[in-house]
Amino acid sequence: MSQSHASPADAARTRLDKWLWAARFFKHRSAATEAVDGGKIKLNGVAVKPARDVKVGDRLDITIGEDTRTVIVRAIADKRGSATVAQTLYEETAESIEARERAHDLRKFAAAPGADLHGRPTKRDRRRMDRFGDY
Repeated sequence: MSQSHASPADAARTRLDKWLWAARFFKHRSAATEAVDGGKIKLNGVAVKPARDVKVGDRLDITIGEDTRTVIVRAIADKRGSATVAQTLYEETAESIEARERAHDLRKFAAAPGADLHGRPTKRDRRRMDRFGDY
């Protein structure tokens, strides 16, 4: 009877939501779970469930707010450590860094449409819109 011996690197796995929390992408594990359920996290290009195992070498596409990061898993952790330890768990791809910086520059120089609008229009705003629509 032969047994296959898996190397320690192959055996190292943890849940996706737990890894995202340990790598400090999210403050709470429940926030990581919600992000995965909401389709904000893709594992190797595929939307998955929070309980899916992550292993070394996997590629994650993480969307938080307006930022999207593509990272490669370099180490596995299921406990949250310091920020310096968390940074050793992944490596962001060069394309991801460049795209993120480019998007940051675009946001910095161009105001978002509707940035000056705050909530519902006032009575005065409504009258102005009505006057504008009459022409």
